[in-house]
Amino acid sequence: MARNERSPLLLTVRVAPARQRYPHNTLRRFCTIALSASLVAIFILFLLPLAFFPSDISPYLPWEFPYPHRDWPRSYALPYDELQDILMSTPNEEQVKEWSEYYTSGPHLAGKNFSQALWTKDRWQEFGITDTSIVSYDVYVNYPIGHRLALLEKKGEKKEEPTKDNWVVKFEAGLEENVHKEDGTSGLEDRIPTFHGYSASGNATAPFVYANYGTHQDFEDLLEADISVKGKIVLVKYGYIFRGLKVKRAQDLGAVGVVIYSDPGDDGDETEEKGVDTYPNGPAREPSSVQRGSVQFLSIAPGDPTTPGYPSKPGVPRQDTQHSIPSIPSIPISYLDALPLLRALNGYGPKASSIGKSWEGGGLGYKGVEYNIGPSPDGLLLNLVNEQEYVTTPMWNVIGIINGSLSDEVVLIGNHRDAWIAGGAADPNSGSATFIEVIRSFGKALEKGWRPLRTIVFASWDGEEYGLIGSTEWVEEFLPWLSGSAVAYLNVDVAVSGPHFKSAASPVLNRALYEITSLVASPNQTIAGQTVRDTWSGHIQTMGSGSDYTAFQDFAGIPCVDMGFSVGPESAVYHYHSNYDSFDWMDKFGDPGWRYHVTVAKLWSLLAAKLVESPLIQFNVTDYAVGLGRYLRSLENEASQSLEGIADENNGGELRDLFDTTFAHLKRSIKKLRKAAIELDTYATELEERLGEDIPWWEWWKKVKLFYEVKKVNNKYKYFERQFLYPQGLDGRSWFKHVVFAPGLWTGYSGATFPGLVESIGERNWTNAKRWSRIIDNRVKLATELFG
Repeated sequence: MARNERSPLLLTVRVAPARQRYPHNTLRRFCTIALSASLVAIFILFLLPLAFFPSDISPYLPWEFPYPHRDWPRSYALPYDELQDILMSTPNEEQVKEWSEYYTSGPHLAGKNFSQALWTKDRWQEFGITDTSIVSYDVYVNYPIGHRLALLEKKGEKKEEPTKDNWVVKFEAGLEENVHKEDGTSGLEDRIPTFHGYSASGNATAPFVYANYGTHQDFEDLLEADISVKGKIVLVKYGYIFRGLKVKRAQDLGAVGVVIYSDPGDDGDETEEKGVDTYPNGPAREPSSVQRGSVQFLSIAPGDPTTPGYPSKPGVPRQDTQHSIPSIPSIPISYLDALPLLRALNGYGPKASSIGKSWEGGGLGYKGVEYNIGPSPDGLLLNLVNEQEYVTTPMWNVIGIINGSLSDEVVLIGNHRDAWIAGGAADPNSGSATFIEVIRSFGKALEKGWRPLRTIVFASWDGEEYGLIGSTEWVEEFLPWLSGSAVAYLNVDVAVSGPHFKSAASPVLNRALYEITSLVASPNQTIAGQTVRDTWSGHIQTMGSGSDYTAFQDFAGIPCVDMGFSVGPESAVYHYHSNYDSFDWMDKFGDPGWRYHVTVAKLWSLLAAKLVESPLIQFNVTDYAVGLGRYLRSLENEASQSLEGIADENNGGELRDLFDTTFAHLKRSIKKLRKAAIELDTYATELEERLGEDIPWWEWWKKVKLFYEVKKVNNKYKYFERQFLYPQGLDGRSWFKHVVFAPGLWTGYSGATFPGLVESIGERNWTNAKRWSRIIDNRVKLATELFG
């Protein structure tokens, strides 16, 4: 059939084989699979991990490089063990001896040591701390003009006012330390007179009494014995409490003056009475030695007394000083000058030993002293003259900075530079000389290309001796920055005065101290290879006051350490704040060979490095919580004794209520804090283990997440101690903000725990005790919430 347009298309039409659309089909399949796999990998490696990050993820994206430096979590450019080797090998005896000889070669009283500040700045810059400057404050202080102490004897029997005609001088105190050719600085023309910082000018002539150590309890004992100090001059021994609080209590009770001397009965085994030669021939106390020092009311507020709570810069308002420094004159004397006064009391009033056990002792019995209390007989008076010039003058802190990769985490290291004397070989310049070696050690690391993870601030303070002035004013000025950035402050005041290692610290730093002291060889080994930790009891004191950590710990809530080698009963007598705290004494008796100085330099550097370089801040908050429990148990025992004393009084029931409610609440809160602290420390330990693992580059998100977790834990550690600050401060001394630690109200040096509560119970003010228990409870809960 012929085909036309109507023919159906039913026939098979032969065509050529189908041509492939793509000539490389295998390649196409490979590309499709690879692209799909890449999208899945991107999702898994880059998008899915973002679910674990905070809402603002931009800093954590891989191209943003969120880490502090390229080598994180390892040290930058220099392995940590190599950094430790540098810090251990750099300090040496010859260098530290050279620095000590410079610092102790002439007077460097606070506000009069600008050349030393410049020298310190120059040395730091020479050793690599290029960002070093001098920060000054205008401070209200006194300088000595004149003084006198004379025992006056009455002529005749008439009762009349003392005059040159009817009273004669029976004894005139020298008020001067002897010059010895064996002690090069004891005879300097410009040596500093014996005086008290912040003592009042005055001229008092009055009977006198002996009041043991002049503690609050000693004065209570006198009142109970019906011996009044009103209108009298009080003679007391140095020791047990801060000297300014001896003067304060005497002033409160109406005394007109205070004389303080150093009794050799407190000098341990090395005394003249026991046949030991006195300095410079032997290690016993030089009889004319005098302890200078401040009589500021240190437990009320440190720093410039005219600017409490704010820095003493030019033009700032100045406050009245009546609540922070004495209004009656006081002077320090030697036991050589005290002997005639003490002998004059023989047979008058009760013997000290009859008052109580704490009054027993005294090392001048072999010199004819019977330690009677007095008052002095009618025919004897004591004339005390103290003339001081009060001025507002600059003081100079030297501040050096090594900027770290983290600017919001800062470790501070400090020592004060000023001294009451030309020497100060122990206080403070054993610390100052050691500090130069610390600086030199970190400078060596900088030369190797090292850069710290955290920022380091070095501080050489002025004015510590008068009342912790340089450090206090600096903390008050930079408080906002410190509150947001400071991790810890490491203080060394007296690095070496004897052979026994001692320390005080916030409990969060206890374990770090134990670890570091286990790394450094002890300079007084009894068995070869012993470390400092091996020869140390391991006891860490609570923080009190008396050195530059006070403003950091008690005002700013920054964990602190203070450490050094101190005297023991068998040690050469340390002539504290005397001309004989000299380079020659240190070289002959304090640290012959200068090994203890070098040991402290190593400990200080290594502790700083541990806190600076470890990705996780090396705190242990469990120790802090355990400490709180221990402090509370101790307080319970004290309160229990108070309860026994007033069991028959009406308010005995109130104290029982305090036991039932206050202590129960605090125990529960501290228990919860301890549980949260254990969890945080355990988590930090796990993080530390993960930091040691190698993370391959394609699991970048694990490293970023780890960094974020570390940062979060570090913030909790950093801000932990700040939770215990109470903005209104302690009752009657509002400068002190810490509810756990403060100097004892009537001790000054030694630390008190839960001071607000302790003082309320001591005063039997149960209403205020309950108030303080609520305040403390709230602070403990804030710390617990921080860990949530």
